[in-house]
Amino acid sequence: MVTQLNPPAKPEIIYPESDGKPMADNTEQFRWIVTIQGGIDALFKDDPNVFVAGDLFWYPVEGQGSLKTAPDIMVALGRPKGKRSSYLQWKEDNIPPQVVFEVLSPGNTLGEMAKKFDFYRDYGVEEYYIYDPDKIDFCGWLRQDNKLTAIESINGWISPRLGIRFEMGDDGLEIYRPDGRKFATYIELETERNLAEQRAEMEAQRAEIEAQRAEAEAQRAQRLAEKLRELGIDPDAV
Repeated sequence: MVTQLNPPAKPEIIYPESDGKPMADNTEQFRWIVTIQGGIDALFKDDPNVFVAGDLFWYPVEGQGSLKTAPDIMVALGRPKGKRSSYLQWKEDNIPPQVVFEVLSPGNTLGEMAKKFDFYRDYGVEEYYIYDPDKIDFCGWLRQDNKLTAIESINGWISPRLGIRFEMGDDGLEIYRPDGRKFATYIELETERNLAEQRAEMEAQRAEIEAQRAEAEAQRAQRLAEKLRELGIDPDAV
């Protein structure tokens, strides 16, 4: 009698969703991450096939749970919006994020950033941007000949994939949408929204005053016509 042995089960590959580290080391870094991620997400809000995320683990190769990185902001064009606990590239039609951003803090090391650069170069990122809000320094790389090549003139540069424009102002980086509108912080957006609501309320009040004035004029004209008729005068002939 021959006993058939079943092959041992392959160990399950774990793809951690978090490394236990905070998304940002300080408020300035966090503000910039949220501003850039939110601005790009808003820009493509009507396109169902643009996925934008912040501080999400990206696993480029199936079966390699230790091979990962978490860009501060990543954009995957051609992938549907939706909730994800990590970006498993083999489940995303093998499409890597085409655009990534890193916002530096004093805690970032040269070694760490060099490893990230190599990762993005090796696994298909087309545009890579780094902003240091403390030093007010912005730089970027574009994929050419299967390499990430430094963008020499970054001031005024327009992202080929996103269409957004980067300007270095006196107070730091400024990002503009294709329609010319500037990326804004949450506070700036809230202020703009409140101003828009105030303008709408003022317009409504102005319209109400005009309607009341028109009604008063109509009533005055009607009383005058009635008075003329009492005097035997045809108001339509006057």
